Amino acid sequence: MTARFLVIGSNSFSGSHFCSYLLRHGDEVVGVSRSPEMHPVFLPYRWLTDQVHFRFEQIDLNHQLGKLIILVKQFQPEYVVNFAAQGMVTQSWQIPEHWYQTNVVAQVKLHDQLRQVAGLNKYVHITTPEVYGSTDGWIQENFHFSPSTPYAVSRAACDLHLMSFFKSYQFPVVFTRAANVYGPGQQLYRIMPRTMLFARMGKTLALHGGGHSIRSFIHIEDVADATYRVARQGTPGESYHISTNQTVSIRQLVEQIADLTGVAFADLAAVAEERLGKDQAYLLDSQKIRRELGWQDQISLAEGLGATLNWVDDNLSTLETLPAEYIHKP
Repeated sequence: MTARFLVIGSNSFSGSHFCSYLLRHGDEVVGVSRSPEMHPVFLPYRWLTDQVHFRFEQIDLNHQLGKLIILVKQFQPEYVVNFAAQGMVTQSWQIPEHWYQTNVVAQVKLHDQLRQVAGLNKYVHITTPEVYGSTDGWIQENFHFSPSTPYAVSRAACDLHLMSFFKSYQFPVVFTRAANVYGPGQQLYRIMPRTMLFARMGKTLALHGGGHSIRSFIHIEDVADATYRVARQGTPGESYHISTNQTVSIRQLVEQIADLTGVAFADLAAVAEERLGKDQAYLLDSQKIRRELGWQDQISLAEGLGATLNWVDDNLSTLETLPAEYIHKP
């Protein structure tokens, strides 16, 4: 059955792909982001021919909460899925108050309004494994946090706040924590598209700390499917890890991209100083969502790398003209 979804943070990589997923399933979608819609090359829902079930509203959660709540009452979503956050780790050390404002204060105000809205079946909060800090082995879902950056602290604080709302008000929140997400349409400052673009442009990538940190990369289509299952079937108050069972170091990932693009690794990457507070591993046990919601990842890293490189190559002339660095917006 189709449903009404409000997607907050629809300009984000994961948010825009989730909108595309919903539209392909025939759901009614309103997307909200604080900035105007990005270039269509970064918005997978704009790659679809049928736009009739989607509309976009530019609303800043920090400054226009009243406008957002009016939209909620008019649209009456059955599901709210929130991808909105200040999401960069390194930059969160520079102006930490911006991260706490967006990821905690504005979110708390939003949730206090949403808990009073009738007809909301589920609120899906897209959070992060960085709340755990660097993991020692594969970990299951829990709220024993050890964040190591202002970004991670802000996300952990919001998660704990939402659990208090669940326990006190029965607010129907569910949490997702995904491993490193990638795929076509990802912003160019992220490791995978950045490496591919640099390979095509003959530029050198800074490999922080030599690339020894361990990650589990998961394709965005698998994440979108998992998020949908959590929204429709997840149990309020529960968290769900979304991850593959395979790991790779950042160096190994760059080596694979070098092979795929036909560029020598020594020409593509140069070792740089490690970033402050960088966690060395995020290993998420995803048996819970597999067991309870029947989810399985479908796209291998090799297949996903190929699809992402195809997107880069198909749009290379456009991507070369767009900023490849993160631009902070307070």
